[in-house]
Amino acid sequence: MGNPPQLTVGRLLTSWQLDVPALLVVVVLGAMYGWGVLRLKRRGEHWPLPRVGAFALLGLGTLVVATMSALAVYDHVLFWPAAVQNVLLDLIAPLGLALGDPLRLALRSLPERAAGRVQRALAGRLVRLLTFPLVSTALVLATELTVYFTPYFETALRDDWLHEVMYLHLLLAGSLFVMPMLTREAALPKWCTHPVRAALVFLDGIIDAVPGIVVMTHGTLIAGSWYLRHAPSWAPDVLQDQQLGGGAMISIAELVALPFLLAILVQWARTERAETVVLDRRLEAELVPATPAPGAARTSELVRPWWETENSEVAQRIRHQRPGR
Repeated sequence: MGNPPQLTVGRLLTSWQLDVPALLVVVVLGAMYGWGVLRLKRRGEHWPLPRVGAFALLGLGTLVVATMSALAVYDHVLFWPAAVQNVLLDLIAPLGLALGDPLRLALRSLPERAAGRVQRALAGRLVRLLTFPLVSTALVLATELTVYFTPYFETALRDDWLHEVMYLHLLLAGSLFVMPMLTREAALPKWCTHPVRAALVFLDGIIDAVPGIVVMTHGTLIAGSWYLRHAPSWAPDVLQDQQLGGGAMISIAELVALPFLLAILVQWARTERAETVVLDRRLEAELVPATPAPGAARTSELVRPWWETENSEVAQRIRHQRPGR
């Protein structure tokens, strides 16, 4: 394999190569998502355009950039493009795909029987275990550390098929954490409310920086024998290259935590608004004049609403929020 020409800003923006397996994944995911959107449209149902944009541009677009841009052209001769590739695949691409809400789209667009099978699969023990927040966070961290501190990464540089498997491994590991956090249909525990999810995302942002810190400060070269043998004459020192890669991993991990957290907060606000609307409608329905018994004197008193007579948690909350009603 010949070395590519010296990496410049221009080549970073214009160098591309075809990755057939990655392209097939992008085409299949895009076709399935597009089919679901069209199926809803034919039924006269609306699917938000921002979700389509997030799925196509941030999700599938990141997959294309990670596997076919200059990052893929130079990942066999420089460490830092490979490091950026990997963090794009396990952090940013899953976030874009999850913002597209593909699980909800599938449940709404699939035939009833197929949608039922998807729901049963999401509620299955294995899926619940793998998407349990602490387990999925540990899997992302373990995947990154396994890639860099075992022979996995260097072997993937030698064998193209394993390189493709590594791409898929990183994407799936990241999706196991991100997708349930942004998907109402995911089988997360009941205690995993939006405030808890926000705290978990904040914690995950800190944990995601760990692999980059370890890579940047690690004294031993990662895939050192490969990069020492294949580094072109114009490349920086191999250890410096590794430090650049670790710094890029930390930067991207911290940058992606902010939009992820914002997405959780937006969902939280929307959920609160929806619950408030439902409660207000129920309150208004309860505030009706009492129907007098036959022969009884007319009265303008209102029937005591349910929240004044019940001792449930919801009733107590309403009494607290509406002391003057």
